[in-house]
Amino acid sequence: MYQTTIAGSLPKPNWLAEPEKLWAPWLLEGADLERGKMDAALVWMSEQEAAGIDIVTNGEQFREHFVHGFLKHIDGVNWNKMTTMGIRDNRYDAEVPTVTGPLSRQCKIHSDEVVFTRAHTQKKLKFTLPGPMTICDTIADEHYGRRADMAMAFAELLNQEARELEALGVDLIQFDEPAFNVFMDDVSEWGIAALHKAAEGLSCKTAVHVCYGYGIQQNIDWKKSLGSEWRQYEAIFPAINNSRIDQVSLECANSKVPMSLIGLLKDKEVMVGAIDVASLTAETPEQVAAVIREAGDFVAAEQIIPCTNCGMAPLPRDLALKKLRALGAGARLAAGIVK
Repeated sequence: MYQTTIAGSLPKPNWLAEPEKLWAPWLLEGADLERGKMDAALVWMSEQEAAGIDIVTNGEQFREHFVHGFLKHIDGVNWNKMTTMGIRDNRYDAEVPTVTGPLSRQCKIHSDEVVFTRAHTQKKLKFTLPGPMTICDTIADEHYGRRADMAMAFAELLNQEARELEALGVDLIQFDEPAFNVFMDDVSEWGIAALHKAAEGLSCKTAVHVCYGYGIQQNIDWKKSLGSEWRQYEAIFPAINNSRIDQVSLECANSKVPMSLIGLLKDKEVMVGAIDVASLTAETPEQVAAVIREAGDFVAAEQIIPCTNCGMAPLPRDLALKKLRALGAGARLAAGIVK
């Protein structure tokens, strides 16, 4: 039986935030907002369990954005000084906060939501944090001067947070690093070192999520420019395989990534992306099973964890639910539990 999971994010209900947006503004305030986040997390945990997802998340219902949800609580990040900068090597521009002084945590950031989430599921619990390199590609710097130096500063803060979350019952901590697929040379030079710093001392499972981005138009357009084969993984998988991280989450469904590249992760558990988050069509269980079986040609079945390509935050809620159900059913089909 395959253990299934998702990359992390799920759509926010239309009563909690503006639907189908990556940076979706909240529609509630104060105590209503906090209760709304809890209610949304309960809905999605229940839906994941009903769909047959084995390692659940809270769908990132407590944060507006997968990076900024962490940055909002970091001293040294100036939210009054917004800077326009190119994201993912100028794939698109965004208004981002600016680091203007030494970085430190104001408080425990995600502990309350983890306590709540852990109390409401008996399943294994996964929690996602932004990776150090991706943070540095999503924030302007007027203090450190080198991305590598700023990444190590963020990695220290991430490690403080991760250790606290593990102590609260998180079974798997995943660091999201889509920037690994853009700044490939930096991965070996300092990206893995920063990732190791973020995961230092953890005894729970650790993972790194490396994808081609959310299903937003800027990422879809970028993928069209990558040619007939997407071989970015080839440049970074050897370094990741030699790292101390336990699992790697990658994009496989409807992608032009040669599946053979998974063979470069022979020493890792592999979250095989079998759900295309850039498609507005729900997969069938048969399509999901086909991706899983193809991955099995290059890594052992016990290494495979069926997953989504990336987060589903920008998708319509009903579509995300259909994709969840297809993932669970497809994994059972691939395992031969159903025919």
